[in-house]
Formats: sequence, structure tokens, C-alpha cells
Amino acid sequence: MARVIEHRKVLILRKQGKSYSQINRELGIPKSTLSDWLCKLPLSKSQIRLLRDFNQQRIEKCRNTKRKKLERRLLEKYKIQKKKIGVLSKRELFIAGLFLYWGEGGKSSRNVLSLCNTDPSVIKFTLFWINKCLHVSKKKIHINLHLYSDMDITKETNYWSRVLGIGKDQFTKPYIKKSKKTDLDQKSFGHGTCSLYVCNTSLKENILMTIKVISDIYGEISTILV
Repeated sequence: MARVIEHRKVLILRKQGKSYSQINRELGIPKSTLSDWLCKLPLSKSQIRLLRDFNQQRIEKCRNTKRKKLERRLLEKYKIQKKKIGVLSKRELFIAGLFLYWGEGGKSSRNVLSLCNTDPSVIKFTLFWINKCLHVSKKKIHINLHLYSDMDITKETNYWSRVLGIGKDQFTKPYIKKSKKTDLDQKSFGHGTCSLYVCNTSLKENILMTIKVISDIYGEISTILV
């Protein structure tokens, strides 16, 4: 009798458009049994379409849940690291800028201190470092943009001028690449590449030699550790 009742429940759920998986979760009846009982009761095209849409909704819901969990986890880590770091001293900021320049800054020219990047935050920190740690007036800092052929020059110049707080009269004529931004990763190249530079031979030599000092000292230490 119990099996008959289960069979009736299965038929009712199937007529409501439920899938084997949904019926299995609700009643606990194996899919192999459902296949036998429902072989002559297939779902209509509209019911299958509804199930497919429902599955997409579940997938999106799952993605949103995971994204929110990730955001909460990263926020907690951010708070912890912010508390650990605190406010950096002028010396710490100077050293941080040195390592940034070591990795990203221009090395070939003897008299130009320059750094290029697509990330506005990197350029903003470099500007802060040159101005506050190297004591270079913002008026002596120049900007050159590398843009793509489908980008609006005026719009991008206004963007970088606003973000950096530097007048447009300190921008040189931008370099326009033949390729298009739409052919590339929009997030990475949203506003082109910004090159920040200062013409000062003595300053450039000081920075390069300071980086060399760090390289030599820690190169020797790493050899000893090995």
C-alpha cells in the first residue's frame, strides 16, 4: 500500500513538471525506480524549458552566494592587514617606492625618472612617492598617455588629469596605438597606459644607485643563505 501511495505522489510531482532529481530530493525515491515509473510520462518541451531556466537561476544564485562569501572573507583579511600595517613612516614609503620603481620603473634613460602602468592606483602612489619622498614639485612632473585608436583622447586626458590632480598643460601629446581597446581586456586597459616622468639626471642616478645598494646587499645575503 505504501508503494502505491509513493507512486501516486511521484505522478503528481511529475505532472507538476518536476525532474527526476527534484522528485528524488523530495521523496527519496531512487532515480532508477523513477525511470521505470515515469517512462511513459515524459516532460513537455515547455516543462523542460522551465527546468533549464530554473537550473540557470540556481547556478546564478550559487555564484552570488560564493561571491558574497569571498567578499566577506577578503574584507576580514583587509581589516587585519590594515591594522598590522598602520601608517607607514616616510622611510618605509621611500623604500616601498624604490621596490616599485625597481620592478616597474624605466632604467634605460640616464636623466629621466619614469614609470608606466595601466593601474591608476600604481600611478597615484608613484606620484605621491616622487612628490613627498623625493621632494619633486608636482609642477615638474609630466604625463604621457599611450592610448588605443578607438579611444577618446580628450576624455582619457580629462580622466587622468582628474585622478592624478595634474593640470592638462603637463600632458604631452599622447601616443596612439594602431590596435583597438575593444580587441583587448577592457578591465586591464580601461583608460590606456599612463607614463609619469621627471627629467632630473641627479635624481635618476641616486634612485638607481640606491636600488643597486639593496640589490648588492640582499644578493650577498641570499648567497649566504643558500
